[in-house]
Amino acid sequence: MGKKSKILSYVSGASDKPLLFKTVWQILAEAADSHPEKQALISHHQNRTLSYKELHEEAEKIANGLVNAGLQKGDRVGIWAPNCIEWVLLQFASAKIGAILVTINPAYRKNELKYALNKVQCKTLVMASSFKTSNHVSMINEIVPGIVNETGNDLSLKELPHLKSIFIINKDANTNLNSFESLINAKKPSSISDIELDPDEDINIQFTSGTTGSPKGATLTHFNIVNNGFFVGEAMRFSDRDVLCVPVPLYHCFGMVMGILTCVSHKATIVLPDYSFDPNTCLEAIDKYKCTAIHGVPTMFVAMLENPCFSRYSFNSLRTGIMAGAPCPIEVMKKVQSNMHVREMTIAYGMTETSPVSFQSATDDPLERRVSTVGKVQPHIQVKIIDKNGKVVARGTKGELCTRGYSVMKGYWDDYDKTNEVLTETGWMKTGDLAIIDDSGYGNIVGRVKDMIIRGGENIYPREIEEFLYTHDSIQDVSVFGLPDTELGEIVVAWIKLKQNRNLTEDGLKNFCKNEIAHFKIPARIKFVEEFPMTVSGKIKKFEMRDAMIKELGIETAATA
Repeated sequence: MGKKSKILSYVSGASDKPLLFKTVWQILAEAADSHPEKQALISHHQNRTLSYKELHEEAEKIANGLVNAGLQKGDRVGIWAPNCIEWVLLQFASAKIGAILVTINPAYRKNELKYALNKVQCKTLVMASSFKTSNHVSMINEIVPGIVNETGNDLSLKELPHLKSIFIINKDANTNLNSFESLINAKKPSSISDIELDPDEDINIQFTSGTTGSPKGATLTHFNIVNNGFFVGEAMRFSDRDVLCVPVPLYHCFGMVMGILTCVSHKATIVLPDYSFDPNTCLEAIDKYKCTAIHGVPTMFVAMLENPCFSRYSFNSLRTGIMAGAPCPIEVMKKVQSNMHVREMTIAYGMTETSPVSFQSATDDPLERRVSTVGKVQPHIQVKIIDKNGKVVARGTKGELCTRGYSVMKGYWDDYDKTNEVLTETGWMKTGDLAIIDDSGYGNIVGRVKDMIIRGGENIYPREIEEFLYTHDSIQDVSVFGLPDTELGEIVVAWIKLKQNRNLTEDGLKNFCKNEIAHFKIPARIKFVEEFPMTVSGKIKKFEMRDAMIKELGIETAATA
């Protein structure tokens, strides 16, 4: 008899539930029809609640306003704002008319905003007047001086040539630009009921940092995100009885898909505790609204568990949720399950380009599986682990994780070359993540082919930061990489080689970055060096630099899922 062949690292998600061939607007319309009086959206910080009927009606009014402003099917509408009711309303209003929602990180600075708007040719921008210490109105006025005095829906801007209208959430008296309310109150009738929608059409562009130094716009369809939201909810055993606390950002797939669309596809209630994560308001919201589920990155759960007011609140209503976005420390997961009573907490793995979830643990998986793996492959999704030659490896062997199925993006917007680098002719998405699939089909992420840093759930590519730092006239060479961090998962570190006879301090470099790149991209640690460790072929050995810093700083790496 011949030698028994090894089981290959290929898994395919089975399900007795078919994929949904529905648009984003359809799932809201169905929820409003079947559960009109059910609470759909609670904004704790805005003290507002909308039923499914009200959410549907207000979104329809905004859709009417967008058409009256000149937006047509296929046009791009940007949203540059933190978590709020207006964000959710625009998500569904744009879907009603087939406009493509471009989600923009509210922490973006002017250069990043300008690039994003021009890259996808945004026709309309809905923006918050401010976010934390950032004055968004002032920032856009720096890009286009005098824009704050403009009005109407036919702007002509040299720096933003495709942008025709801007609408301000919480508009103040210092600008003539349109208010968000003007969308709701548009009186001119429009023929939005005549717009034909197809689930296979593009509906969302999410920017993910690029290895070339410029963010790439992952283009997702209704079919991508509706199904991923639905099946993520199925893994948590979601129903119309669930109330989900969503402290994760809506501009991310975590909030927009795994939060909003998961709830709407199951007629559940969405709770937004604050504009951005705050442990106090999050704890308040869980208790006040008797949330049954909570999403978050590990950093958020650590902040809640360690909050001095933790014992004041009740968590008896909590049942499930998702911890994802960064490596999940096993001890943190155990505390969440015991101290916060989230017995059915799941871990999920994915990426923006796959809508996002590919693996998720089940609510009844054994504790050890739930705290040490990312679960099993999602329904209707295929995964394989390959070696450097593209061959599928045996179970238990490390290799690059590739995904295929309904969840894979259309491609990167207007970037054929970058799309072809990650999407194969046979439909596989090469994730760049190193993973292992065990004999039982459970997956674990063990590293990255690419050197992406995941800081508190934010995907950061060193090349993007390096290219910015190279613009400093005192820097000769720079190398950026990630270091393990107990709170954020990873932090950004930069090794700097200065030009001859030049001086630069750590504070000086951080001030150079301030207001130019997003705060989470600014290096937390900076080391000035004479040389970098190099390979024979002249490539920088980032792993040696990382190991040296771990040793120098005495960092202990915790076990993670």
